[in-house]
Amino acid sequence: MEERQNTIVCEFDPSSPRITAHHIHDWIYESLRLPESDFRIIQIDGPRRRVYIKFHSSDRPYAVLQATEGRVEFRHDNGELSLVNISLAGIGIRSIRLAGLAPKVKEKTIREALSPYGDTREVYEETWSKGYRYQVYNGVGIAMTNIKKHLPSHMIIAGSRALISYEGQSPTCYDCNEQGHIN
Repeated sequence: MEERQNTIVCEFDPSSPRITAHHIHDWIYESLRLPESDFRIIQIDGPRRRVYIKFHSSDRPYAVLQATEGRVEFRHDNGELSLVNISLAGIGIRSIRLAGLAPKVKEKTIREALSPYGDTREVYEETWSKGYRYQVYNGVGIAMTNIKKHLPSHMIIAGSRALISYEGQSPTCYDCNEQGHIN
């Protein structure tokens, strides 16, 4: 899998009104305040409502993430506002979902299990959303990790088989963890 280096991805709300390339260019200039000299590519993936911006410098994507805190508003022609999520494209910081962990697995244990794959910055327990009566732990751990290489689809962590998923993950077989087939 070809990784996107020095690139951010701007993910627009898929239910928002259609956005033209002109609007995207104006939004990059006005909201992100990026001079043309900072980047070399703007790639629009219309069907998935994503915009990729590839920078000359490896430091610039992190500066944009820090300045925006990963979210920027987009104002549509009809006045409607929608949030645009901004993150690193390709391998980079990912929210890794660890389903099937035993309750209260220590953060240190999760960090150690993920360490061969990258640097874990934060670990927390996912809870049921406000749409449910009880907003308690739902059995899924979340690890914000700067991924250096892809993780398998499952791992044994603290004696439990944890199902691993994150955006951009290379699919591996559930039985043998090898790429190329899925069982």
